[in-house]
Amino acid sequence: MNAASDLNPAELAALLHFYADAGVEWLVDDAPIDRIAQFEAQKAAKTQAKVPASARERDPQERPSSLNGGNGTAPQRSNGVASAPAATASVAVPAGEAVAAARAAAENAGSLVELKTAIETFNGCNLKNSARSTVFASGDPSSGIVVIGPMPNADDDRGGAPFSGRAGDLLDRMLTAIGLSRDGVLMTNVIPWRPPGNRMPSSAEMDICQPFIERQIALSKPKALLLLGNFPARFFLGGNGTIHTMRGQWRSISFAGIEMQALATFHPQELLAAPANKALTWQDLLTFRHGLT
Repeated sequence: MNAASDLNPAELAALLHFYADAGVEWLVDDAPIDRIAQFEAQKAAKTQAKVPASARERDPQERPSSLNGGNGTAPQRSNGVASAPAATASVAVPAGEAVAAARAAAENAGSLVELKTAIETFNGCNLKNSARSTVFASGDPSSGIVVIGPMPNADDDRGGAPFSGRAGDLLDRMLTAIGLSRDGVLMTNVIPWRPPGNRMPSSAEMDICQPFIERQIALSKPKALLLLGNFPARFFLGGNGTIHTMRGQWRSISFAGIEMQALATFHPQELLAAPANKALTWQDLLTFRHGLT
């Protein structure tokens, strides 16, 4: 195995990009670190911080049961020394507070420029901590057409723009084939930050990001949505169907208080993986184009 010192800058940069695309978030430290013990210490500190000072000053045996895992059992003592409490469930992320903060930030944005700033300065979603870029909408918000993908991929995250790389190049050709262009529509994603390793966002992360995509729709007031892939199709159309069952049909939907038409089809990345679906996508694009007239 080559050491990092054996690589030139270009090779080292390529290696780091490969690790980032693979979802690697931790580098090897000089000394081993017990991450489990570190997490338990952080969890205990958070729990202790929530306890009123008056309660912390009392004898541990007199503390309320909520400090002992919520089971009403006081810490056991051996030779007068309290033993560690039994392991409890992980401390829940205050998703409700994050959703409320996201909603307030989105509602206070009076334009897409202000909304972009609000999303870039928002720190209530864990996805932002691992992403390189906040990927916001690009294109023409007055076009009446919004093309929506699921979330940024590695190319989007590096470049800071939606639909970059090979998938973006293919989407450009798809739009050109029906008389549209990247600059002539508004292009965005449901989620503005790339999840580590391209994993699916959790339900809590989706709830936190929803006010931002709702505000994008409310500010751009589109007449038609082109939904690319399973995730946007389910997000806007509802249900648990696959893109194979939801594609190719215009649906009337109400989103962010706006009535509009939406059509789902395959994401360009899916077409790169399964080119046989290009014929179906072409049919969907023709249906979309005809529905705009």
